[in-house]
Amino acid sequence: MYLFCLRLTLASIFILSLQSASTALAYAVDRSQAQNCKNCHQSAYQHWQQSDHAMAMAHPSKDAVKGDFQQRQVEHYGQKAFFFIENEQYKVTISYDDKADTYPIKYTFGHFPLQQYLVATDSGKLQVLPFAWDARDTKQGGQRWYHNYSHEEIRPEDRLHWRQPLQNWNGMCADCHSDGLKRNYDADKNSFNTSFENINVGCLSCHGDMPKHDQRSKKHTPNNEVTAPSHPTGQWLRSVGEKTAHWQGPTRANSFMDNCFACHSLRSPLSDGIKANTPFLDQFMPRLPAAPAYHADGQIKEEVYVYGSFLQSKMHAKGVNCLDCHDKHTMKLKITGNGLCLQCHGAEVYNVKSHHQHNEDSTGAQCVNCHMPTNRYMGVDDRRDHSFKIPKPDLSVKFDTPNACTQCHTDKNNQWASDKLAQWHGKPKPLQKSKYYLMVLNSGQAITVADHLNIIADEKLDVISRASALQMLSFTTQQIDIERLKPYLRHTEDLIRLSAANAAVLLAPSDRALALGPLLTDKLKAIRVAAARSLASTALASEYMPAYTKAYNELVNANTISSWRGEGRANQGGLAIDTANFAEAEKAFKGAIIVDPYFATGYINLADLYRAQQRPQQVAAVLVNGMEHLPKSAPIKYAYGLHLVRTQQYVKATGFFEQAMQLEPTAEQYLYTYILSLDGQGEAKKALIKLQLLVKNYQAKGRLKELGLYLAQKNNNRKAYEGFLQL
Repeated sequence: MYLFCLRLTLASIFILSLQSASTALAYAVDRSQAQNCKNCHQSAYQHWQQSDHAMAMAHPSKDAVKGDFQQRQVEHYGQKAFFFIENEQYKVTISYDDKADTYPIKYTFGHFPLQQYLVATDSGKLQVLPFAWDARDTKQGGQRWYHNYSHEEIRPEDRLHWRQPLQNWNGMCADCHSDGLKRNYDADKNSFNTSFENINVGCLSCHGDMPKHDQRSKKHTPNNEVTAPSHPTGQWLRSVGEKTAHWQGPTRANSFMDNCFACHSLRSPLSDGIKANTPFLDQFMPRLPAAPAYHADGQIKEEVYVYGSFLQSKMHAKGVNCLDCHDKHTMKLKITGNGLCLQCHGAEVYNVKSHHQHNEDSTGAQCVNCHMPTNRYMGVDDRRDHSFKIPKPDLSVKFDTPNACTQCHTDKNNQWASDKLAQWHGKPKPLQKSKYYLMVLNSGQAITVADHLNIIADEKLDVISRASALQMLSFTTQQIDIERLKPYLRHTEDLIRLSAANAAVLLAPSDRALALGPLLTDKLKAIRVAAARSLASTALASEYMPAYTKAYNELVNANTISSWRGEGRANQGGLAIDTANFAEAEKAFKGAIIVDPYFATGYINLADLYRAQQRPQQVAAVLVNGMEHLPKSAPIKYAYGLHLVRTQQYVKATGFFEQAMQLEPTAEQYLYTYILSLDGQGEAKKALIKLQLLVKNYQAKGRLKELGLYLAQKNNNRKAYEGFLQL
């Protein structure tokens, strides 16, 4: 888990990618426009000042800095930081081993429950210091300096070290903390010239540039707010006998939430900067709910923000939007406590002990504690799950998913919680078949193609879950018939079309060209880019070439924007391979290693390219270099083991397979290959004993079971054979 604004991660065709800033950060504020907003909209301005948006970023000052800089020293696993003030300037001296550097604090970042600090390093980069200030009250454990990774040592050669790309402000979180930000990354120089229009999140981020409104407002007397006449457009109402309210009125125009999702989501950028009032999928490639970022039932696990969870919810399906719960300018909850939920949910049904089964005024009687449990991120920041799920400890037993019951009652187990809920509310309703198979799929277990397709086709499921299942179709089959995929390529739901464009790589090349051609001119950039990526190695009819060229250039631009870190360059290298531009691929993979030297994929991809070109000496050199930089990387150890097998160094290879298996003891592929390698060395008995001992640690056991049955037969071990049959 990354412990600050990680908003861009693996999408199906993009691996996580982001950007950076300049030593003397360039920024320009249109103060006249900002002042005009304030002059005419005093009430909105005053409310905005109470928001986290207003304090997203600031110049270091007595009012802005929350941390204690009165010559305070803090240490974590040998890494030290000394915070002090010199000549009225906030500074830090940070050291590791014998190396120490002193930096002035350039900006404060956030304000509560923690505040982070930015320093300028080189090539226009602003980096986030590894020590943050816990701004919570002392009674909550706050008012202290703490390390972002409090339970582990982060050495300078670690990818999570504060000087590495993953801790870079410009790429990781800059665009969501300042208005009108442009990263302005130069991929050839690996440098930034980042600029923004306003230092924090203000009017522009949600309302955009409004010059016509500004000019019109100047005709009015300042301080007389310009407001539109009030028009009743609908309301939430409960009819007699209804437990929850329904929307009465015209269909709600909730597209404004794309402004919210632009930052409150896990996504990869398709363009430099965020433009207000622009469709989300025209600017970003989203991360859909799936492992490892989400639990098998769609609950949040890693730092995924709100988009992926809220779109799973019944609230979203019914038309609820962010502003039904949050004030539009303070962004705080409109009502504290259960009153917020009781705006729509009948108190006589839900705010009674017969429903929540806890004493009034207890934490267990609070709606959010059962239906919006928290996860802690960044060490001190508790965030609520916005999928609004019902606690299901019976599913926790099957799928190892969390539930609010045992998160609170930590001394109890899932079976206890399941029994209690059955006692109070009766046996749980049978899980929808497609939802059950989706959980099986998300937990890494195999399902049939028919069951997989049924998940995608089930319109009772939320759209984002169906889209996620569609995007994972390659987990179940390596080829799909055009008639199966065609309805989704033409679907009215944007996310379904997007996932279908990604899944189209499973089509036969001739079908792929015909099926994806129309999506090259889709209204949304994410879909056009996905279509271009799936068509990269496919011959196209001349009629589609102009559209393909345009979409392909959008794809290349997206990769370039993200090439300040390894994933962006790796994506570009993969694209170059698919277009048979091997020189460009080699350049991209080498670039990934240079800009992100502790990114394992860069080494593995470059080695794979050399292997395909039959250059074994270069393969070995790259992987050895990778192991020197990343001695604990299981994928690199495994890749080197495969190289040794190809060069007939079998005994030596077995040792590297064993190391990979030990480094990642839940990765089924590593154990499978290690056991197979032992057997290949004539050690079938040892292989069987090892497999019997280790197989219980793995959730996905399909291939391991088959291997165990084979080895049991080979060793004439009936007891072992029967044991593997029962897996």
